[in-house]
Amino acid sequence: MMATDLTRIRDGTPGSLSAMAAYIDLNPVRAGVTGDPKDYRFSGYREAMGGSKQAREGLGLALGQPGEWAEVSEQYRQLLYVSGESRGIREDGRPVRPGFSYEAVEAVLALKGKLPLNEVLRCRVRYFTDGAILGSRAFVEEAFLRHRKHFSVRRESGARAMKRAEWGDLFAARQLRVEVVGPPSPA
Repeated sequence: MMATDLTRIRDGTPGSLSAMAAYIDLNPVRAGVTGDPKDYRFSGYREAMGGSKQAREGLGLALGQPGEWAEVSEQYRQLLYVSGESRGIREDGRPVRPGFSYEAVEAVLALKGKLPLNEVLRCRVRYFTDGAILGSRAFVEEAFLRHRKHFSVRRESGARAMKRAEWGDLFAARQLRVEVVGPPSPA
């Protein structure tokens, strides 16, 4: 996100669609339900962070920049935090507009909106349940060989690359064939 875009957002003048999307995704934060919209169960932002193609495309369109999810997610996260910064203090010490602390906003901006891998993992928890085994390629291959009898005889290897995020060197024993967000696949 360009510095001028952040200045514009801090001045309260983001685009209409992105402002509306941020307003909706910030409601649970301002209500005190969660500290981060990616953690709110019914958030469109959480759905996008979990891998929903439709939610990701929608946020890209709201930003006026449909494109690579990595770039869109970083820009939208910055927008959320800058727009959601807590404002003013009442006489009783509560904020006039609840939201993120100045320090939290600065931390997100310092990372340029990029989520650390451990946070991405939390957004994509389904790999932990449906992926059966999660770890390095070597770890998954070793576990596959130890539990070979539980897999198809046609299967030649164990490690499957995890899709739809930057997973680094993490692999799963099952390749998910359905959307990552949603009900578990049948066993």
